[in-house]
Amino acid sequence: MKTILILGAGRSTTSLIQYLFKNASSQNWLIRIGDFNPVLAEEKCSDFDNASAFAFDINDPNQRKIEISNSNLVISMLPARFHALVAETCIEFGINLVTASYVSPEMKAFNEQACGKGIILLNECGLDPGIDHMSAMKIIDKIRTEGNELTAFETFTGGLLAPDETDQNPWEYKFTWNPRNVVLAGQGIVKFIQEGKYKFIPYHKLFRRTEQVHIPGYGYFEGYANRDSLKYLDVYGLRGIRTIYRGTFRKPGFCRAWDVFVQLGATDDTYQMQGIEGMTHRDFINSFLSYNPHDSVELKLAHYMGLDIDGPEMHRLKWGGVFDNELIGLDTGSPAQILEHILKKKWTLNDDDRDMIVMWHKFEYLENGMKREINSTLIALGDDAMNTAMSKTVGLPIGIAAKLILQGKIKLSGVHIPIKPEIYEPILKELTELGFEMKEVQVK
Repeated sequence: MKTILILGAGRSTTSLIQYLFKNASSQNWLIRIGDFNPVLAEEKCSDFDNASAFAFDINDPNQRKIEISNSNLVISMLPARFHALVAETCIEFGINLVTASYVSPEMKAFNEQACGKGIILLNECGLDPGIDHMSAMKIIDKIRTEGNELTAFETFTGGLLAPDETDQNPWEYKFTWNPRNVVLAGQGIVKFIQEGKYKFIPYHKLFRRTEQVHIPGYGYFEGYANRDSLKYLDVYGLRGIRTIYRGTFRKPGFCRAWDVFVQLGATDDTYQMQGIEGMTHRDFINSFLSYNPHDSVELKLAHYMGLDIDGPEMHRLKWGGVFDNELIGLDTGSPAQILEHILKKKWTLNDDDRDMIVMWHKFEYLENGMKREINSTLIALGDDAMNTAMSKTVGLPIGIAAKLILQGKIKLSGVHIPIKPEIYEPILKELTELGFEMKEVQVK
């Protein structure tokens, strides 16, 4: 019997754990789930045999070594900052590791040691990063194999509410992933290439530099650029390409309203605010505006931002509760932490809410000198607040990769992401069998 150790039992692990349990008997697996909150871990596996849950503290070196050394494969669903600790211990005992997180410099530095141990540290194997890599490389490799020249690659992914869930929510959005990452999204300098020209967008301009994409059957989406598209020039082998752009999808109107928070300074995470113990949502917004005892907070904000007091941006802000006289409910926090806390009150999924994942790639290439274009789209719908599309698209690729590694079908060693056919072909094949498929359309 082989033991799979899952570290972390958060929302995104639901589909992963269900997949592993469905295969546990046929594959002769024992599954152990460790989380700092043992009740949460127990909830994830209470309905399954061949499973056990336990309290796990990543900062306890003795427990970390005991649990990892007694496993055959580790899946880390912990916050990204802990993956290096897990990887270091996996290398010590020669245990394979799978994560959904971006390869950090610390993780990358383990490549030689992992090769020496003959183990794989497979990262970026969720949705974005993950399915985006695999589905993109499948088409990029096909274009190259046919002797054609790729000239442009654009890609967007978004976690949104399903269309039937948005009637009363003008943002058409709730948190389906780490809320902190949503609040801090885009901070820094955005870098990409457009028609052979390097382009840079500072954070304070990012949410006004959007583009719209129409997806048949699902309508229009607006996308804003991710931080650094340039690092994928080498990851995907695209040096010399004329356009490379990676972005995030939201529904039209979201970015204009979110830009209000950015311009106010409400997404700043660099300092702690004072006096928030008795502060209301309304006080929080007012703290960024000029003093005027005669004008309302709404009027001051609309004037400061150049907004129509009855316009769509103000409507979204009001719906989000930022003008309410409700106490924030925190004693300390940065502006970003306070904003996250306020928004979670309205943007947390209800039990019967359904989410949606939308992924879209555009490939432009030359075939015998003629311009060609392929669009590739993935739409995934969640069932409820527990069995979300986000959980499925993050968890299933990880579970499939874990199975392939334990079966000896992925034989690579070192630090990897799923851009090689040995990894992406069988994962995409099984995802298609499970109902997830990138639909490819030859546009021209």
